[in-house]
Amino acid sequence: MKKLISFIIPALNEEKNIEEAIDGVLMSLKKFKILGEIIVVNDGSVDNTSLLIEKKIKEFPETIKIISHQVPQGMGASFWDGVDNALGDVVVMFPGDNENNSQEILRYYWLMDHVDFVVPFVFNKETRPFFRRFLSSLYNFIIRISFSINLNYVNGTVLCRRSVLKELEHRSTGFFLQADILVRVIKKGYLFAEVPYQLNLRKSGSSKAIKMSSLICLIKEYLCLIRDYYFKRKKLFKKQFTADSITFIRRNEK
Repeated sequence: MKKLISFIIPALNEEKNIEEAIDGVLMSLKKFKILGEIIVVNDGSVDNTSLLIEKKIKEFPETIKIISHQVPQGMGASFWDGVDNALGDVVVMFPGDNENNSQEILRYYWLMDHVDFVVPFVFNKETRPFFRRFLSSLYNFIIRISFSINLNYVNGTVLCRRSVLKELEHRSTGFFLQADILVRVIKKGYLFAEVPYQLNLRKSGSSKAIKMSSLICLIKEYLCLIRDYYFKRKKLFKKQFTADSITFIRRNEK
């Protein structure tokens, strides 16, 4: 079952990483012989990120396109803009900091013939600083306990069926994005697979997820999911599946 995949790359002031991130995706698509597009969302960058993206578009005009925000709107908002403009049956968010390895997630692309979401978990956590690992472990623990969801990691480069995402009632706009999506779709009953994933060593810059403004936004979105899950569950978490989802097809097989 051949499908088009859309890589959505949010980028905020990533002039030192964005070209390598794009090149990595291009090479991975070629290696695995997968048809794909790259949507780079320039989230209000004030450095040369936009110029470098335009340079890449001139080299690969049929594969790469750009969405530009005048001011930063957040990781989640950038992702949803990409989803709304994507052509792919499958989408994946790939951060512009080039910390992730696109080959690692594309090696599991074939699983999308059997599930609607492929959820990676990092097995080489030592590539990140201790404090970052501690925060990540604490974050994942809170998500697992709060929503009774048994995932190893909730913030990776998840392969998502776009039609399922389009029908979600809520869209998180910050760094809580991936956790919010996964809790909602898994609790609705969509099929998923967890896979091991190797992380790159970040070459430049630092994570924007641990900034105070990002943490405040994350807490607000976490509380929003708490409200929806515990007080609106019957309305928002019904086991209703999109007609083209693998979950729907497998449940109706004879």
